Amino acid sequence: MRFLLAAILPWLAGYALAAADELPFAPDIPYYFEHFDPQQRPWQPGHGLNFEEVFKNYQYYEISFVKNRREIQVNHYVRGRNEGSEHYRINPDGTLEKLLQ
Repeated sequence: MRFLLAAILPWLAGYALAAADELPFAPDIPYYFEHFDPQQRPWQPGHGLNFEEVFKNYQYYEISFVKNRREIQVNHYVRGRNEGSEHYRINPDGTLEKLLQ
């Protein structure tokens, strides 16, 4: 029993650390937010908007996580019109690095 416990504990600890490193968003699915601050350190997307809140806001951001959730595409909308799109890489320290398109 002790040997089994000794074998499982390091695996569980490694799994917990790896899971904490990932943001809790599925890839290639758009998420909507009221604000987007790429200078935030470490970057966190903040409180998301539900579908109804998106259309009530004058301005919002659509963020899609791509490439194993290590890159994001950010679309900025004003009154429902796309005003621009940017791509960022999420660095290991949690900062964002703008990618050239």
